[in-house]
Amino acid sequence: MTYRSTERTRQKKDAKRTAMMQAAVRVFAEKGYHAATVRDIVSAADVAVGTFYFYFPDKETLFVYLYEETAEFLLQALKQAVKGRATLPKKISAAVQSYVNIGVFEPAVVHLLLVGGVGAVPALLEQRARFRKSLVDLWQEPLDEAMDKGLILPQNTRRSAEALSGAIDEVVLHLLDRPDPQQYASATVV
Repeated sequence: MTYRSTERTRQKKDAKRTAMMQAAVRVFAEKGYHAATVRDIVSAADVAVGTFYFYFPDKETLFVYLYEETAEFLLQALKQAVKGRATLPKKISAAVQSYVNIGVFEPAVVHLLLVGGVGAVPALLEQRARFRKSLVDLWQEPLDEAMDKGLILPQNTRRSAEALSGAIDEVVLHLLDRPDPQQYASATVV
């Protein structure tokens, strides 16, 4: 006779895994990758240490997984914000506001992607490079379109997209350094 888990059992397992991942994002954002411990994560998630190792072989694997998931979440949010906007300024404005909103309401996400992931885990270099490339691609497409229509001066749109990506990261990080970032969030974009 084989054991089959029930839907309720699967839901409980999923809830524990989700709680651990959410707690880990917060712990990594607060303490940084190197200072954060598995004990910190399980304590924040209110699960046992054994539960952590049931889902993840080590802290690094969890961190890389969270980085990938978080990067995908941010990219999808930005793509959705750009989609359907008619002009370059409106596309940029909508995407920046989306990024700012994520930063204000989910600051741990931004810290994980822009601060915690930098140099923390050697295995993360490839994923981080892919994420950064995807962000630059997101900005380059509307720049190419605007240049092709003669709406902006001829330029190296790749370099411009890289500059735009870095500048927007800086805006969001600077906003998060403020005592009450939500107060300034809507004033960020014109």
